[in-house]
Amino acid sequence: MDSHQASIVGRDDSDSGEFNIVAVVKNPGANANSNENAANNQEITLKQKYFKEITAKMLNIDEIHVTGTGQIQEEFIKFLAESPQYKNVASSESTTNKMKDDQLVAHFTKHFN
Repeated sequence: MDSHQASIVGRDDSDSGEFNIVAVVKNPGANANSNENAANNQEITLKQKYFKEITAKMLNIDEIHVTGTGQIQEEFIKFLAESPQYKNVASSESTTNKMKDDQLVAHFTKHFN
């Protein structure tokens, strides 16, 4: 996960099965804006929309691990903790370099096994 793209990794079957990329969600970012306040508000709104799009792809989860290149994963975990549907989900995070899809799947397979 970074501020522009999130790859969602999940199992083929609920508890057993192989991990794979379930979905990819993109955040185009804020448009150029001459007013700093308006640009900041647009960025906050787009980030909330981005987080909601990600959670729409994550139905019926009990545990989540978020990894990424910056602070965005911390903000996403805070967003989940404030959401009634996800506030009791066990969450963990790590900071990693950007990975290719196969590396990302291997990372999650190692983390959850």
